[in-house]
Amino acid sequence: MRTFALALLLTAATLGAAQEGPVTVGSKVDTEGSVLAQIMRLMLEANGFQVNDRSGFGTTSVVREALLAGEIDMYPEYTGSALTFYPNADVPEDLSTQPDELYATVKELDAEAGVTDLGRSPANNTWAIAVPQALAEENGLETMTDLAAYINDGGEFKLAASQEFVDRPDALPAFEETYGFDVSSEQLVILAGGNTTQTETAAANGTDGVNAAMAYGTDGTIAALGLVTLTDPENAVAIYQPFPAVRTEVAEQYPQLAEILDPVFASLDETVLQDMNGQVAVDGADPAEVAQTYLTEAGFLE
Repeated sequence: MRTFALALLLTAATLGAAQEGPVTVGSKVDTEGSVLAQIMRLMLEANGFQVNDRSGFGTTSVVREALLAGEIDMYPEYTGSALTFYPNADVPEDLSTQPDELYATVKELDAEAGVTDLGRSPANNTWAIAVPQALAEENGLETMTDLAAYINDGGEFKLAASQEFVDRPDALPAFEETYGFDVSSEQLVILAGGNTTQTETAAANGTDGVNAAMAYGTDGTIAALGLVTLTDPENAVAIYQPFPAVRTEVAEQYPQLAEILDPVFASLDETVLQDMNGQVAVDGADPAEVAQTYLTEAGFLE
């Protein structure tokens, strides 16, 4: 009996030595946050970590406080959002529109707060304008520069947007000023609230002549509705690139986290995130299954 018990203890010790953690992965209450959290969980588990899944933990402020309090060990954050944690930081006024400088600054500020920022995704989940793919192909619309030329040449244009998008200086006015075009009141259809599914549906269906929509860069409904987002090469609006935020204590304990997660986040461009978000938001797929499929097809998991 003692021999059997000893064997069990040795087996447990061997298994324990082979497994890292546990670590707790959280996320905000939104589609993309859940997908990114599942990507993090699956990659960690595949590399020998025991993971507690707390995805959908809460709002930005709730998740951030949970990280700092040690209730969770990591979660996907965004560069633009992270900068708002430091309202008194002495930073350039246009920092939020400079992706490399923004990431470097946020990383430095977070480090002082006990948070380690791992590698970021190239995708930018920020304010955007989306148009039907057919319109984009017919008129060579790929960037906001192209859209400005199209509008200034008298092309038909009608934008569905929220009042906030129209009024906020860092939204439509920033696009207009940066790219040199004006959208008249006759070219606007204002929808209550900030639901991009409504604005994008209006553009896809041509409701009331609408052929453009207020959007966010990685919205899952964009591709599903046959729309494309126009890129912002001049960075007119704030940058929101996702990255794993990790408690520094945990990052120092497990220095392999960057090696595990950085290559995956580097692969998550806007098209990839739009597709995965669309599978969840439009098709009702499970975020874990969507993440598993992507990681397998991309060669990160077998």
